[in-house]
Amino acid sequence: MKTTNAIYRSPLATMGGLAVTGSGRQHVTHSVKARKLPNYAVVLVEHGQGFLETEAVGRQSVKGPALFWLFPNRQHSYGPDEDGWSERWALFEGSVVRDFLRLRLISEQSPLIPLRNLDRVQRLFSGLHADLLEDTNLARASAASALHQIVILSARQPSGTTLSPQEGPDIVEIIEALRRRATEPLDMAAFAAEYGISSATLRRKVAAEVGLPPKGFQLRVRMDHAKELLATTDDKIEIIASRIGFDDAFYFSRLFHERENCTPREFRARYRTS
Repeated sequence: MKTTNAIYRSPLATMGGLAVTGSGRQHVTHSVKARKLPNYAVVLVEHGQGFLETEAVGRQSVKGPALFWLFPNRQHSYGPDEDGWSERWALFEGSVVRDFLRLRLISEQSPLIPLRNLDRVQRLFSGLHADLLEDTNLARASAASALHQIVILSARQPSGTTLSPQEGPDIVEIIEALRRRATEPLDMAAFAAEYGISSATLRRKVAAEVGLPPKGFQLRVRMDHAKELLATTDDKIEIIASRIGFDDAFYFSRLFHERENCTPREFRARYRTS
């Protein structure tokens, strides 16, 4: 493996949320075998093909353009076929990564992401690398921002947002259906059956995707709509409660206060836009 450009940086104490601690670009001709890193890494394969093997998913074929995520203290192997491949990489750490994992923006179960827009990802890696070269506080913050954008861009690729046919129905479709029907009385067992899954599977998949069970997610959608109506209309509280599916305005007001730590009228006074 021939390294053409690599930078390593110690994380700053003030960058605890997200810190990029290394970056490089290289043409690779040999494989990494049975390695464990102490931190997270992302590898961008620009051109070429080969393999990635992790404990979580086994061996997968890699064909550029693609990127894959590596996780701390998890054994992995990867590398190109005999023709080699061109790659860029970055090391990172910080508390924000827990949010990436919780929101499934990166996942050990789906580490490999084929890319549709290589140019945009290349620009982000180039900017990140330039920031590490500069090595100022502002540049470190800029590098972290670029890494964050790489995470978001990869999560928006088709393979990062939908389940394969073997894994069951598309969770994005399920979430959108729950959102559309948030103000309707909904039998969760019947709703799950519409997608050919059990209620328990529905709860597990929805919680993994949005961090809430189905009914909790729907309540959040209803309350968010209530806040929008409070801030942008003159509708009475009773009308707003009814519009989001509450027959009892007093119950709505009490629930709103429990969640937002203010009454609906206080929220309106704070955030009214007109």
